[in-house]
Amino acid sequence: MRLKTIVGKEVLDEKGSILGKVTDVDIDTASNCVNSFIITPKSGNSITNTFSKKNEILVPFEMIKSIGDKIILKKAITEAESIVEELEMITY
Repeated sequence: MRLKTIVGKEVLDEKGSILGKVTDVDIDTASNCVNSFIITPKSGNSITNTFSKKNEILVPFEMIKSIGDKIILKKAITEAESIVEELEMITY
C-alpha cells in the first residue's frame, strides 16, 4: 500500500465512531517502518491524550486493526498510552 493512499482516509475507533482523517505518516527511516499516523480530529471531536499536539493526534501503528477504505483502531485512542508503554518496555 502506498502512503499517498493512506493520507486522507477516515480513522474510526473500535465502536465505529469517526475520529478524524489521516494528515501525515511518521516513518522510521532506518527501518522503513511506519511508526504512527497523524490524524486531524473530526470537527467537534474533543479527543485528547498524551499524544495530542495542537489539532493533531498521534496514533501508534500498533493501534491499527485494519486498513481498507477506512482505518479501524483496535482500541480507543485513550488506551494508546498503555500500549506505547508496553512496547517501550519490550523495545528497550
